[in-house]
Amino acid sequence: MTQKKSFLLVTLLSLTVLLFPSCEKENGENEKKISMYSDDESHNMGQDCMTCHKSGGEGEGWFNAAGTVYDTTQSNTLANATIRLFTEANGGGQLKYTIEVDAKGNFYTTEDVNFGDGLFPSVKGPTGAKFMSTSVKTGACNSCHGATTDKLWGE
Repeated sequence: MTQKKSFLLVTLLSLTVLLFPSCEKENGENEKKISMYSDDESHNMGQDCMTCHKSGGEGEGWFNAAGTVYDTTQSNTLANATIRLFTEANGGGQLKYTIEVDAKGNFYTTEDVNFGDGLFPSVKGPTGAKFMSTSVKTGACNSCHGATTDKLWGE
């Protein structure tokens, strides 16, 4: 190979690395993402977060629980609420997980959530708490709420 061709090959390989950097997700790594009160970095309110935020998906971080909370009118999102997951209905049993809802009404976490035989969610807003009467075994809340059932809402 001539020196000119060798130089061209090295230059092209270097440009490829610069223009097309590898993605962390390709290495099987998960980026830590957890919603917090007053944070306003989230997006796509009302959509199923898990369609993008999953292993191999386009979203940053692989969510284990995520969704959007609305106010009682189900027209406006409810900022700074709290999602709680209990072992029994109506806030009974043991409180297993607490997830803060951000300023845009979204909540999400990449932390491990063990749903086991099912957990009972609640939404705690500024004036009270609402409890889901059935247990869930997945954290993809907007896959049902707002799609096949009422939006997730709090008081």
